[in-house]
Amino acid sequence: MKTVIFYENRADATMEQFMEVYPRHQENEEKFVKAGKVIGIGPFSVPGEGAMGIFVDRESAEDFVKNDPFVQEGLVAKVTMREWHDELL
Repeated sequence: MKTVIFYENRADATMEQFMEVYPRHQENEEKFVKAGKVIGIGPFSVPGEGAMGIFVDRESAEDFVKNDPFVQEGLVAKVTMREWHDELL
């Protein structure tokens, strides 16, 4: 079953802080994309509103969050994880 993660940014986190950490976040993301573990990922269209990702399973989503520098550096205030029944596949 697929798993969706939602990130809520820390209210006082600045774009500069995110951009400083972004290269390490991107490295983590690329590992999951290359391994076929992530289906879609990215920020919402309004800056500061957070981001989401769709993963092939819960284990992959949990591993991504655990190793994500945005989370490790405290830029994400809240992570919500939900299992998702994708009815198209």
